[in-house]
Amino acid sequence: MKAKYYIIALLMLVALQMNSQDKTPDYKKWHYLSEEEMLLPLNTARDFIETDPPTGDVRNVAEFDEMQAVIVRYPFGIPISLVKEMADDIEVITLVASASQQQVVENQYASAGVNLDNTSYLITPTDSYWVRDYGPWFVFDGDRNPGIMDFPYNRPRPNDNNVPTAIANMLGITLYGMNVYHTGGNYMTTGMGQSASTDLVYDENPQLTEQQIADKFSSYLNVNPYYLMVDPLDDYIKHIDCWAKYLSPGKVLVAEVPESDYRYDDYEAAANYFATQISSYGKPYEVHRVFAPGTYPNTPYTNSLILNNKVFVPLTGSQWDDEAIASYEDAMPGYEIVGINYDGWLNTDALHCRTKGIADLGMLYINHMPLLGNVAYQESYEINAEIYSCTGQPIYNDSVFVYYSINGGDYQQTNMTFEGNDEFAGTISGILPGDEIDYYLYAADWSGRRAKHPYIGEPDPHEFKPFGAVNQLNLTPDTLLFLNTDDMIFGKMLNIINVSNSDVTITDITEFGEFGWYVEEMPQLPYIMEIDDTLQINVMWNLPVEMLGSLQSDTMYISTPAKTYKQLLMIDSDLLSSQEENFESDITVYPNPFNENIKFRFMSTGNEDVILDIFDINGKHVFHYDGRSKQGLNTINWG
Repeated sequence: MKAKYYIIALLMLVALQMNSQDKTPDYKKWHYLSEEEMLLPLNTARDFIETDPPTGDVRNVAEFDEMQAVIVRYPFGIPISLVKEMADDIEVITLVASASQQQVVENQYASAGVNLDNTSYLITPTDSYWVRDYGPWFVFDGDRNPGIMDFPYNRPRPNDNNVPTAIANMLGITLYGMNVYHTGGNYMTTGMGQSASTDLVYDENPQLTEQQIADKFSSYLNVNPYYLMVDPLDDYIKHIDCWAKYLSPGKVLVAEVPESDYRYDDYEAAANYFATQISSYGKPYEVHRVFAPGTYPNTPYTNSLILNNKVFVPLTGSQWDDEAIASYEDAMPGYEIVGINYDGWLNTDALHCRTKGIADLGMLYINHMPLLGNVAYQESYEINAEIYSCTGQPIYNDSVFVYYSINGGDYQQTNMTFEGNDEFAGTISGILPGDEIDYYLYAADWSGRRAKHPYIGEPDPHEFKPFGAVNQLNLTPDTLLFLNTDDMIFGKMLNIINVSNSDVTITDITEFGEFGWYVEEMPQLPYIMEIDDTLQINVMWNLPVEMLGSLQSDTMYISTPAKTYKQLLMIDSDLLSSQEENFESDITVYPNPFNENIKFRFMSTGNEDVILDIFDINGKHVFHYDGRSKQGLNTINWG
């Protein structure tokens, strides 16, 4: 294996020499292993200590979650223009080897106009500037305490491998250890229990089975499923950030190459794979594409950095730069897309590889499973969310809202009420089938933090569209309850009310049911109800049958072309006889009078001879039935 890697590295060296007009490459700046590193085993790094996993319901922080800072390293692998852009909004922590290096960096920042109020330093030795690869993965345990998930870095670079420990000490948070060789450039997570890498993870962990790797990520990071994918890049590095990127728990960006590229089918297969997987939002991933042919000048467009409401995209002067910016603007409306032009970006190594966000350790977090796409129609929708502050500060319960818009109209605001255990609920109402609903959630806590879901809020809201029929009929009362003999004699009246804004046609009503109930006078069906019309039907109870329990229930169904309504009927079983002796019964005829069809209904103890003959008014025999009855309700149809 070492020999194979060595040969690949030499071939890549030749290619790099050709593209750089025979300039000798600096191995220390390579994203790949240097010649010296090729000869070193991975275990030359510090001894790795695996810890117990975090306790409780762990959450692995996503890149698009709220960040309080970003890490870079000196000597730089990024232009200072990027540092300046980031420091306009957020703290930039620079890793330096000494106080003298820190002074050099401070002077450079000052000269470049970097906001020095948003700069700080961590003195710790490093071997390379690929802080994404060796930097910290942030987690919150079940008690919302922040921590860092460490792993053996897949390069023999002991100083780099020690950086997560140094950052955990700087922040004063727990360091966990998961004993799986890995690298940050080959890892992305949705922050809601799903993550993805290439199958490089299998290659670098031959001591673990595929199931053992899945179990590690489940127990340490609460990740399931963990997608380990075939790498379409066909390059030594095999890092997923070279061709894909999670943009939200439900969106993923996948690079695209020309059809003439021999890797075209592999890229399309990767995109199609995501499109068929169920995302953390419970729907298939929304897949966006960015054209990244990999030709000169380089096009490393998926190797971008999401930093709160900004997205920094590496540009090289390629003819495809503008198209890449447009792809991000289309995929992430509301975010500020900032292109960073630099001649040091490679197709497999750009600004994502050389920066790493630090999660907001006190973040205000909204955990919500959104309504998306077509949903079954309801007159109103309850929106539920778990909302908590990792500072432990209370939520302003009067400042938790659902903002929603119907058919592109102005946003309306409705309060979400506290339900206990960090749960909040609000209602979106006033909706008709076919309406298009946009919505987002908002919350504030006592620490001064504000949060939205989705992260960007109104510019890119959750969207759903109700389908199905509007509620046309109201049934009152909601239960017909037979409790005494008067109910048996006089029946119970059911009111069917047209509450829609148009006529409603009733196509069917259940005529009779299990415990001997029946409709006294059925309306002629189909029955057209005008606006605000009320149809009254009397439901009777007739003959004794054997029942068990204190109450016996049954359901009447009232149907329209758009919907079937259910009406609950219940009877006190004390009114029902347990006698099983034979009894006589009148025959009930429906409808009466009739046009084409008629039904004869009667009760029986079962296994009785039944003969029915019908004659017309002239004495002509027109119908004959001869059969055996069943126990309970029997029906003979004629017509």
